[in-house]
Amino acid sequence: MPTKQPFLFLPFLKIMMHTIKGVLILICIFPFSKERTKKRHIQRWSKQLLAIFRLKHRVLNAELLPRRGGYLIAANHISWIDIASIQSFLPCRFVAKSEVADWPVFGWMAEQIGTVFIRRESKRHGKEIANQLETLLPNEPICIFPEGTSTAGDRVLAFRPNLFESAAQTQVQTFPMTIRYLDQENQYSDATAFIGEMTLMDSIIKMLRAKSITVELIFAPSPASDLDRKALAQYCEEQVRSQILSLRN
Repeated sequence: MPTKQPFLFLPFLKIMMHTIKGVLILICIFPFSKERTKKRHIQRWSKQLLAIFRLKHRVLNAELLPRRGGYLIAANHISWIDIASIQSFLPCRFVAKSEVADWPVFGWMAEQIGTVFIRRESKRHGKEIANQLETLLPNEPICIFPEGTSTAGDRVLAFRPNLFESAAQTQVQTFPMTIRYLDQENQYSDATAFIGEMTLMDSIIKMLRAKSITVELIFAPSPASDLDRKALAQYCEEQVRSQILSLRN
């Protein structure tokens, strides 16, 4: 037996128990709770998940966000743990690719907390989602990952403008948010990257074996609210890319 397996047994057990706890909360508490209570449970559960992975958390420029009402957050995408990293600071609704809904247990959990699933290959479905977001956005924050896929975190792909349509139509504020994972020297870390043919189990093991990881959420100011979807996408992409490139300097 490999020497590292006994070391990982306890964290794996904690992850399993924490997942079961989340399922029980969704089944037993959520149907009878107000939205504020649901968000409190989501935030607490997410913080506890990060703690299991010994993942430290840092948020920069949070004062830019409105205290009330709805707005759009456009972020780069690195890992499945991105969502828990965001929920630990700001419980909100997400737009995710439809494949996530098929994940065992976690897909169901994502659906229960209000995730909007989109079939990216279908333009018609994309328009339906945009209409749905126009209804939701004025009242609550929504986070999108406009790259359309995850990266290793050392680069930023082009931001697709489609999901910015709802913000352009409702003229709510749009905030770029950079997600960065850093090692113990505050340098770029790929320990959380969920890319290629990697399985969820592969990702979990890699994260558990990492010595130290810090996730940074860096917000940038919202641009003018009268921009069209292409201009919004370009602005957010440039803001996020500048923060990712700064790690190389």
